[in-house]
Amino acid sequence: MNKIPGFIISAPNSGAGKTIITLGLLRAIKDRGIKVQPYKNGPDYIDPGFHQVASNRKSYNLDTWAMNDELIEQIIQKSDDSGLIVAEGSMGFYDGVVKKGFSGFGSTAELSEKFGWPVILVLNVSGQAQSAAATALGFMNYNKNINFAGVILNFVASERHEFLIKEGMKLAGINVLGVIPRQKELLLPERHLGLIQAEETINLETKIQEYAHLIKKNVDLNQIIDVARSNFFSKKSDKL
Repeated sequence: MNKIPGFIISAPNSGAGKTIITLGLLRAIKDRGIKVQPYKNGPDYIDPGFHQVASNRKSYNLDTWAMNDELIEQIIQKSDDSGLIVAEGSMGFYDGVVKKGFSGFGSTAELSEKFGWPVILVLNVSGQAQSAAATALGFMNYNKNINFAGVILNFVASERHEFLIKEGMKLAGINVLGVIPRQKELLLPERHLGLIQAEETINLETKIQEYAHLIKKNVDLNQIIDVARSNFFSKKSDKL
């Protein structure tokens, strides 16, 4: 029975920086010689183009709202020759549609719960310190069936800022997997409907190399890979 480890990058809301962190992780893992298979939650067709450049593998959508379990399983089978799955969430982690009284149908949370992939929550910590831990703790306690690996702190302003946030995380028992300093110059260009498409982005390869360097320098990549490898998706999963 083929089993493939993986994890999901998500956030409490759009604009937290999860796409840039996902791209950096994809390239950093690829640079280690690991065949990494990217996926994108939901119907988004723009982000997978960026994933493909970062990983040198075609990225696919996984949409629990539009796809049945059989189709999702067929798509995940495309990762059979990979060593690690990295799925990028959409919107906020629990955001989805309401169907028959169920809130979050089609959400990243539903995808995580279905396959057991651990979640890394990206937090935009601009303008807050210990309060960031309360946000993370709320997301972790909202659904006890979801496996949260920890958080990556994004847009950290200073060493003092980092210290205060980590103190809050320590008190809440939340694992900090990375601390990304504020990097305005590395933001991806956007238009009113979201990111400009990969083929339209100037110097995209250079940007992705910079994202990977940022990840290698500021994120515990060894721990992330170890966490992913302890939680597997199986093609024969009883959850499907």
